[in-house]
Amino acid sequence: MANSAKCTVYVSNERVIVNEWRFAPGASTGWHRHEYDYVIVPIMDGKLRLLEPGDVTRDAQLQLGMPYFRKAGVEHDVVNPNDGEFAFIEIEIK
Repeated sequence: MANSAKCTVYVSNERVIVNEWRFAPGASTGWHRHEYDYVIVPIMDGKLRLLEPGDVTRDAQLQLGMPYFRKAGVEHDVVNPNDGEFAFIEIEIK
């Protein structure tokens, strides 16, 4: 996919996975489902668009350093609707 978000894995062990996700404008993760509960920590201010089954679309306004938590199992795609790059750290808890 030409406009895919870029993932860098920083830690992957028996207890946790820590990734950095970087999105060019319009880039997306592609549809996926998390196997573990996870925390997202934005490393800049901006918006993310969450696409979920059933044509559900939600925009989330995120602030630098303000984390949020999600449970495992929700299928979704994450898209950058901003005019510039957006990035966050994702911490999956095994």
